Amino acid sequence: MTALPLVIRPEHPDDAPAIERLHARAFGPGRFARTAYRLREGATPLPDLCLTALVGTYLVGSVRIGPAEAEGGSLLVLGPLTVDPSFSDRGIGTRLMQASLDAARAAGHGLVVLVGDAPYYARFGFKPVPPGRLALPGPVDPGRFLWLELRDGASTGLSGTIRPPRG
Repeated sequence: MTALPLVIRPEHPDDAPAIERLHARAFGPGRFARTAYRLREGATPLPDLCLTALVGTYLVGSVRIGPAEAEGGSLLVLGPLTVDPSFSDRGIGTRLMQASLDAARAAGHGLVVLVGDAPYYARFGFKPVPPGRLALPGPVDPGRFLWLELRDGASTGLSGTIRPPRG
């Protein structure tokens, strides 16, 4: 964990420029071509589930969660989880993840998917999506396509390609 005076708080609308700079530093321009980015570009993140991490007034981390759907129901898409590279390995990502998952559970959501590093996200309970259950709107390494049931049985009946929610 971090010994920094870290504050985790809901994302504010005026955080957008700082979050975009954070994404650019952490992921570079190639982020726009990734399948996970393409999935998120059609949906507005859910304000109650999007969090930031600050050290003083400096925004050092962000996590966003947005709505999505597949055949059979709705789900959440987590990402990106971003920590300023100069603040990595201080527990900031872990604190953001736990707080966002706790908020999603408290709000009654059932299933979260993401594209990410399986060993990192396993600590939060994420597992690879079983082959043939769900698909993304572009190529992805199946070992990086992960899900977490926030409520037992939440994945039951969900299938097909994940897409932004319809109107």
